[in-house]
Amino acid sequence: MAKTKNDSEDMNVSKPTISVALTMISIPLSMILWIINILFRKLYGDNTNELDEGLPPFRWFISIFLPLFMAVWGYTKRSLNLSGALLGVFVGFVLTLSNYGFFACLLTFFVTSSRATKFRSKTKKQLESDFKEGGQRNWIQVLCNGGMATQLALLYILDVGCGELPIDFNRYYRPSWLSLGILGAFASCNGDTWASELATVLDSGLPVLITTCKPVPKGTNGGITAIGLVVSLLGGLAIGLANYAMLIYMIDADMLARSPAQWPIIIAGGFAGLVGSIVDSVLGATLQYSGYNRNTGVIVEQPGKDVMHISGRRILDNHSVNLISSVIMGILTPKIAYLVWP
Repeated sequence: MAKTKNDSEDMNVSKPTISVALTMISIPLSMILWIINILFRKLYGDNTNELDEGLPPFRWFISIFLPLFMAVWGYTKRSLNLSGALLGVFVGFVLTLSNYGFFACLLTFFVTSSRATKFRSKTKKQLESDFKEGGQRNWIQVLCNGGMATQLALLYILDVGCGELPIDFNRYYRPSWLSLGILGAFASCNGDTWASELATVLDSGLPVLITTCKPVPKGTNGGITAIGLVVSLLGGLAIGLANYAMLIYMIDADMLARSPAQWPIIIAGGFAGLVGSIVDSVLGATLQYSGYNRNTGVIVEQPGKDVMHISGRRILDNHSVNLISSVIMGILTPKIAYLVWP
């Protein structure tokens, strides 16, 4: 049925209305947190901390408004269900408050992975038994994809404070380590999501199991393709580029001039995206069950009648594999970066 003029006007009004409502929520919350922060600093402030200068009200506002806006947008676009949206607000708040570079990583991951999940969804529905229309993420998926980064961001707040610092292992070792850990965790998740969601429908050939190099049906856990590896690299590079652009924009030019070049952040993102996808595939091929249902022609993650075993053991599920991969890359990325950073 064709949309009437009034329907179009209602749709156009809805977005500004949501923004106004979120602003009305964010302003009083940010002011309350700002006052609490001032009182806390009066009692327990550490004047030796370079970033402990008190957070302005605007930073509190942005840290509340942007995660709320992302959660509402994701919920209305069916990228998140209600539980995923609620946990996403907390994850976004912690990451945005601690460092705008972390928010850039989160935003890039959320937007690009959501678009990748919806790409040619009808084709994926024929391959995956647990396919969800719109790729709605629940709180478990939000936790497994953003849990490691959120934990590191909390450590960043407690140890460093809230603000942006350049990657400089000589002057800012702990902030640099934590920043690259968050970058690695998000780049790993984004690279794997791009590979699994895009390569499945872009590559006409069959993937090969990473542990045996034998062809397996599409959708098999641990299956890789050349296109998938390239796409996972690009997914990681996207995270690194977003982080780099935000840091260059936010950090004072004099501070950047006294620090090493920051462009290796992009390379670190690409490394984490590619290696994280490989780690995910190895875990999926060995510790995650994959079977082919002869009746439906889809890949399933548990044995049953008319299910032919392909690979893996029923030890981990997809959420656990994503969490472990992000933890590994959250630890490995800063260690490798420290060894090769110029």
